[in-house]
Amino acid sequence: MKRFLLYAVLILFTLTILVPFFLTLLTAFKTQPELAKGVFTLPERLNWQNFTDAWTQGHFNIYFVNSLIVIIPVVILATLFSILSAYALAHLPLPGRSIVFALFLLGLIVPLEGLIIPLYYTLRSLKLLDTYWALILPDVALSIPFGSYLLWASFKGAPQSLVDAAVLDGASRSAILWRVLVPLSRPTINVLIVFFFIWNWNDFLLPLILISKDELRTLPVGLAFFQGRYTVNIPLLAAGATIVSTPLIIIYLIFQRQFIRGLTTGIE
Repeated sequence: MKRFLLYAVLILFTLTILVPFFLTLLTAFKTQPELAKGVFTLPERLNWQNFTDAWTQGHFNIYFVNSLIVIIPVVILATLFSILSAYALAHLPLPGRSIVFALFLLGLIVPLEGLIIPLYYTLRSLKLLDTYWALILPDVALSIPFGSYLLWASFKGAPQSLVDAAVLDGASRSAILWRVLVPLSRPTINVLIVFFFIWNWNDFLLPLILISKDELRTLPVGLAFFQGRYTVNIPLLAAGATIVSTPLIIIYLIFQRQFIRGLTTGIE
């Protein structure tokens, strides 16, 4: 009975998550008359024209490239800086390390809404508004606190005997980090990369406030403006939403095993 209830709850939550995706994808292949017949009705044929129209009319081709231009350096830089800062906080004799660590935790507590106004004026004074740097730099800075905390816990949990053996062998601090700690924490780093990609790909508030040029907008903001122009055409909106969500699904499927392994590391 316990096993039956467990699987029943899991199936319920799975359906709750998958049904909206399925309905969105199903709607994206329909025409307006087919949608009027019912939400769950199957289309007579796969209408790829909705994706073509959304890609061209909605400028999703431009928004997609903009998202890639922003997300790639953000993920690389945020992961690199998180590794370095976590190692410093976990193993280096830094003066005032507890204070620095508290400041990193403060970055997890303060909401983005409380930072957006001073961030806007800071970037305006630096003349970085309406540039890719207006999204890349804040996204990297906002991602580092979580990444540092997650990798700090991973580095602290590494076997001290391996670190001591590396020190006895004459390994430098750089060698200890990249040849001992990073390989041991690879599952956690993979999880961090997936998290950074998902969070920053879905970022809406920063691009909405800091970018006013249409040719620099990312996919989530582009989808919002696209929805305002094509509110009546539900299949076209569903096609646009599918375009936005497809890269996230692909990234998760690619890193699925590493993601699960990283989340379950240390769990018996």
